[in-house]
Amino acid sequence: MSFNNLYESSRSGPFILAGPCVIENREISLKTASTLAKIADNLGLTLVFKSSFDKANRTSVTSFRGPGMDDGLSILAEVKKETGLPIVTDIHHPEQAARVAEVADVLQIPAFLCRQTDLLVAAAKTGAVINIKKGQFLAPWDMKNAVNKVRASGNEQVWLTERGATFGYNNLVVDMRAISEMKKFDVPVVFDATHSVQLPGGQGSSSGGQREYVPVLASAAVAAGADGVFMETHPDPENAMCDGPNSLPLDKVEALLIRLKAIWEINNE
Repeated sequence: MSFNNLYESSRSGPFILAGPCVIENREISLKTASTLAKIADNLGLTLVFKSSFDKANRTSVTSFRGPGMDDGLSILAEVKKETGLPIVTDIHHPEQAARVAEVADVLQIPAFLCRQTDLLVAAAKTGAVINIKKGQFLAPWDMKNAVNKVRASGNEQVWLTERGATFGYNNLVVDMRAISEMKKFDVPVVFDATHSVQLPGGQGSSSGGQREYVPVLASAAVAAGADGVFMETHPDPENAMCDGPNSLPLDKVEALLIRLKAIWEINNE
């Protein structure tokens, strides 16, 4: 799927970004992606496979970050070839943008870096779709500046992702009004259903999470007008190497997507 086709598809119908938080190995990546591809095909939903080659903002210096760019992109390229799914992955430095865009259809800007001008400009210049996660520290209307940085660099293909706001004491809160506010910028808005239930630093040297609330918040966000839903999923979240407590078990994804699709259809009646 080309950049333009993917972006146009996201403007005309619901879409999903899903996959393990971080690339752990080839086997888990391919297993998860192939399962997600079958579910998406059965439901007629556009799905973008998500996994990170490097998680640069882990709570602890000893936390697993991923395989790195070389090995990570190799695995993502194999996933893309084997499943036909488009790919989204994070970048953290401007110099990563062009290289990552050779494999990824969507470059994701992490929430903590959403104001970094050089990163946004470098990502925009690749021509890829740019998914900017709203910083936990920003009001939704402040994201207009991030959108404008991408557009001023010649790229109109922007998604914004709501992932909750800092509430303090290892918790986040979601204001569903943010979806309507960010849609005013004429961009598709995504709801991050799994990071929104994260408890940052909640386990001392790692983050906790309340995955039981993923279906609740995802359903509310779609009802509130979200164009897409982001969710991290893993075949065995209890033993995942990153964000396990807030990841949705892979065997729970299909039921949730059936529910979300029904809400999207009601919205479009």
